[in-house]
Amino acid sequence: MDKKIALITGASRGIGQNILKTLSKEYIVIGTGTSKDSVSKINQLILDLKADGKGLILNNDPNTLEDLFNEILSLYNKGPDILINNAGITSDTLFIKMSEDKWQSVIETNLNLTFKVTQTFIKQMIKSKYGKIVFITSVVGHTGNPGQTNYVASKSAIIGFSKSLAIEVASRNINVNCISPGFISTDMTDNLNDNQKDAILTKVPMKKLGKPDDISNAVLFLVSDKSSYITGETIHVNGGLFMP
Repeated sequence: MDKKIALITGASRGIGQNILKTLSKEYIVIGTGTSKDSVSKINQLILDLKADGKGLILNNDPNTLEDLFNEILSLYNKGPDILINNAGITSDTLFIKMSEDKWQSVIETNLNLTFKVTQTFIKQMIKSKYGKIVFITSVVGHTGNPGQTNYVASKSAIIGFSKSLAIEVASRNINVNCISPGFISTDMTDNLNDNQKDAILTKVPMKKLGKPDDISNAVLFLVSDKSSYITGETIHVNGGLFMP
């Protein structure tokens, strides 16, 4: 097999789906969803794209991660060369009203599951001395956002996690980076009314929402050989909303 394998978590919709589309032009793509319906959607997309790959289930049930690992090995006789940690959820409310369940659910999916997935698949990358890992974080992981202490905590943690991991595996030819999207036009922003969109755009110097392609193209660069000397970094894709 000459083609590299890219695993994209949370690939059934939004940014994850767009990343899968973009990478499918050059790589075998494995996209994960949390249910049979979302996996069917991914498989249909791969079929429509006439791409190589498959949709598989991944959620907080630990058995799904083991099944995912075994299925990829059985299909391709190796693990992924590229890992895009994109899956994530929100459960927003002001901190004073936030239940422990709301806190734990977001931390479990956004941070703990990301840890488990990365640890599962990085072992082969270390053995083969090659790997590209990209974490999709968020601008609010750097700026904070009211009503999202759980989400912001998870994204901020991933940024620090990625830097430490990058140092540990750099000598094994594994690049670890983050992409931090700002306000991107997806099905989530489609639900905003005009007043809400206008309020967002007043904060963005470029006066427009980003497109999923803006994120996917950054991913494509980071998983290519053109980024071979970049690791431990965060690429901010936000139209000037936040400039570190």
